[in-house]
Parts: sequence; C-alpha cells; structure tokens
Amino acid sequence: MKKTRFLFSSGSTDCYFNGAFTQLKRIADPANTIVVTDQNVYRHHRSIFAGWNTIVLRAGEEYKVQATVDALIEQLVSLKADRTTTLVGVGGGVITDLVGYTAAIYMRGLRVGFVPTTLLAMVDAAIGGKNGVDVGVYKNLAGTIRQPAFLLYDISLLSTLPTVEWQNGFAEIIKHAAILDASLFGTLEKRSLPFYQKDRAALTALIARNARLKYKVVRSDEQETGNRKWLNFGHTMGHALENQYQLSHGQAISLGMMTAAALSYHYQGFTESARLEELLALYGLPTRAHYNLKKALSVLRMDKKRQADRILYVLLQKIGKATVHPIRFGQLEKQLGKQL
Repeated sequence: MKKTRFLFSSGSTDCYFNGAFTQLKRIADPANTIVVTDQNVYRHHRSIFAGWNTIVLRAGEEYKVQATVDALIEQLVSLKADRTTTLVGVGGGVITDLVGYTAAIYMRGLRVGFVPTTLLAMVDAAIGGKNGVDVGVYKNLAGTIRQPAFLLYDISLLSTLPTVEWQNGFAEIIKHAAILDASLFGTLEKRSLPFYQKDRAALTALIARNARLKYKVVRSDEQETGNRKWLNFGHTMGHALENQYQLSHGQAISLGMMTAAALSYHYQGFTESARLEELLALYGLPTRAHYNLKKALSVLRMDKKRQADRILYVLLQKIGKATVHPIRFGQLEKQLGKQL
C-alpha cells in the first residue's frame, strides 16, 4: 500500500490514494480504534465494519451540530475511549467534520483518521484539518483546525453514490481548477461526469491531483491567514444559501462561484464567467437562481471572513488565479442587487 506523506507545522498526514478499506487494520489497531460512520454508509457497506468497534450516527447536514458531538462523546465514554484511542471517521464531509472536531476536543485530543466515502470528502472535506459544526444557519461557526493522522482512499466506496453526490464533489474539483490550476480546468472541459464514473484510473488520478492541490495551499497557510482563503471561492454566498434553501453543497457552491465570478468582473476585470458557467453546467450544477438577498446578506454578516463592515471575498483575476478582495457590505448589496 503506497503512502504519500504531507508535512505540516503541527505534524503530518499520510494519504493512501489507491487503498482499500480492508487495509485499515494496517494503519489503526482494531483493538484500540473506534470507527464512526452514518446510517447511509452503514446500510450500503455494513459488511466492512465487521470486527470494528463502530458507532453509527444519523445521516445529514442537519445533524452536524453540537448536540451530535455531545452524544458521540457520551458513547466514547461508555466505550472507555482514552488518549491512546484512534477515532476513524468513515463517511462524507458531515462525518469527517464531526469526527475530526470530536477527536480534537475529547480528552484534549485523540489520534484521528478518515476513510472518505464521497467524492466531495475525498477531494475537499477530509483534507486540511478543518473540523466543526453548524450553529443554526451559520455553517461551521464552531470548530478547530487539526490535521488527521491519515486518509485512506477506497474508490469502490463511491459505487453507491447518487448523482447529486458526484456533482457535489465536482463542484469542489471545478473550484480547485478555477483558483489554482488552469490546465485542470481545460481537462475538465474535455471530459464529463459519466467519463470519470466509468474510468477508475482517471478518477483516481483526478482525486489525487485535487488532494495535492489542496494540500499545497494548506501546508503554506495552515491557519488560513493568507492564501488558504482562496479555497473559500464560491463558499461565501454558497454557505449563505445552502442551509437557508436546503441546497446540496455542490448546488450552493456552484451558485456561489457564479456570484463570485460576477463580482470578479466588476472588481478584477474577470472576463471568463461564461466559460465557468459552461463547465459547471457540463457537470450538472446550477448556475442561476433567485433568492432573498437581504436574508443572504444577514447570514454573510456573521461569516467568518467578515471584518467589521467588510467581507473578504475570494475573486478570480483569470481562470487558475484567485485573489482576496475586501468588499463593504453596502457595495456588496448594490452589486448583487444588479444580478437578481
């Protein structure tokens, strides 16, 4: 099993890009490991959990809240988890967020690793150490930054994903291409979602490429004081819409990217909005929507990127090159009002 190690100031993360769940026992001792998954993953892949101490949580973003963490901690106590215990989150972004956050605060820190089971988690959510919970409509308002010890990738776990989950993952892949890799953007334009669903080698290579892109940014700015902010492209308005309108993550981020593209035209002279829109549509993602601007702005005013009466918005100068631009809320409301 080939290992790729990414070093951080606080430790390292080992990635096994072409692994299998059966190899988990080589990374984490079953006798001293607790696996946490959700009802959906457990229902589709029940057999892989045989022989593991397993906690099954309710599935869905609505359960990514502090109450779930409290309940999980109570179960860890009942299982006598201590500082030598390894927690392994097996699931999508909700599970990796919850398990990473719980591992960071239980007994002030347990070893944690992830087996991501969605494309979104494989290319984004499980990478970079951001963990947390939602508070009302405010996504990830409470959380930590703490790197997992390992990520084990098993592409076969994607076989049960519905189309919307594939689209969620490709929203983040397109985001990475838009802000970091113009060559990848061009490759995506020549291919399609069905192509990657059928070609395992191409999909594995795509996942590894995106993981390396994100790790490169995170390693240079682990605490998000500089260029790591680029990874929020599309997420500012996207997060404001996601919980309010019960959108999938990919749908929300796609709409958020188009909002950011329009702002990029105004503030950065960005001229490739049509190209971005065509690529998002190619992978089945929405690009236009009507929404309550005042409600969205009320959420943005509690966004983590807010600074007094401004918000740090991630914009594009061109495909493959992002920048952070401070925009006053009054200006933002004026510009977004023209789009609706």
